[in-house]
Amino acid sequence: MLAETLDDISPAVRAGAACRDVGVPLTGIFFSEELTDIAAAKSICATCPVMVECLEGAIARHEPWGVWGGQMFVNGRILPTKRRRGRPPVVPRPEDRLPDIPVPAHLRAWLRSA
Repeated sequence: MLAETLDDISPAVRAGAACRDVGVPLTGIFFSEELTDIAAAKSICATCPVMVECLEGAIARHEPWGVWGGQMFVNGRILPTKRRRGRPPVVPRPEDRLPDIPVPAHLRAWLRSA
């Protein structure tokens, strides 16, 4: 299924994407449940010149999950934040902080409310 999803990405967007030159398999970080992987994926997206186009495409394709255009998708909606399972710590762990990449105004309706 992943290959079909990646094939649906426009060649123009794919050609300019920062993730195309990543030295690790994309599924290892862009489709992981681990906060460190999600943070790494979002950091790559933050420098990407086609970030907005990637996010628009993910919304149009109804991507069910993963990091697309700097945003984390869960059940087809943009999830603004994620935390570890279980009770949250009293003092947040620095390694659990995800990069904050604002959702463009015209796509904010896709944010999942908490």
